[in-house]
Amino acid sequence: MLIFKDGKLVFEEYFAGYQYKWDGPNYNGTWVNWTSSTKHVMQSVTKSITSTCIGIAIDRGFIESVDQSIFEYLPAYQHLNSDGKNNITIEHLLTMTSGLEWDEWGAPNTSVENDAIGLWFNENGPLEYVLERPLVKEPGTSFTYNGGGMDILGEILKNASGMDVEEFSEEYLFKPLGIESFLWYGKFENGMIDTASGLKLTPRDMVKIGVMFQNNGVWNGERILSEQWVNNSSLPFPGNQRINMPGDDSGRVGYSYSWWTKKYSKSDPDVNIYWAGGWGGQKIMIFPELNTVIVFTGGNYTARETTFNLLTKYVLPAIE
Repeated sequence: MLIFKDGKLVFEEYFAGYQYKWDGPNYNGTWVNWTSSTKHVMQSVTKSITSTCIGIAIDRGFIESVDQSIFEYLPAYQHLNSDGKNNITIEHLLTMTSGLEWDEWGAPNTSVENDAIGLWFNENGPLEYVLERPLVKEPGTSFTYNGGGMDILGEILKNASGMDVEEFSEEYLFKPLGIESFLWYGKFENGMIDTASGLKLTPRDMVKIGVMFQNNGVWNGERILSEQWVNNSSLPFPGNQRINMPGDDSGRVGYSYSWWTKKYSKSDPDVNIYWAGGWGGQKIMIFPELNTVIVFTGGNYTARETTFNLLTKYVLPAIE
């Protein structure tokens, strides 16, 4: 865990533990001593980084607007542009409100019945798997957690900018933040980068991203991301509230532009939190009123996460 408050790193501690390994027992790989320079699998924190790259792409004019249909940037998938799917916008993918049929929370991670697993085994590739899903809700009206939508955003970013997410993130996000030790390790069989969960970062580099958001998109005096995008990341999208995440102790939460949101009510006044969250306990947490960023990494892949219990019982009372 790392705590960055009022412009200073005030706490940092690491422990020994297993590296993540998909086919290892309980997802455990090699036992290592974690340090500040060890890259950690981000899991779904990756989604928030992909969202950030989309925001930068809009700021820089590669993408016109979040209100555009996703099919404006998917020329190779026009054969799936039917039955109202043209109404799915970039914003709908960012906010998990595409309306596409998807089951990522109801089936085990070991089964292809889980769509987050099934898309890895589709012979026509992951995007075909996502876009052939039937439209079961009007886009923008209902939250369904859908990592496949984030992989579509990666393809949109590539087609709009001419750079894949690895190149784009390095040029416009990581390099300006002084982040050199990153790895987009998740690759599909067709060569596509997994922009839903395929990134590795060090905890200190996670803090840099959090501090940039805490500073409304600015790092060392340089604007990296628009203040409007930061605002849209910190507030729940209309209708995306009272969501209960499985395996997480955060309680009812909101969802914004691929960041989770919550109001911490055990203080006076209430404290707003928004965070990038990944399976196992990876979190980049921003507390605007407290001028604080807190980063967690973990390996609780088969147990309920207790991050919020730790946060509310010990951390926040100590720093407020």
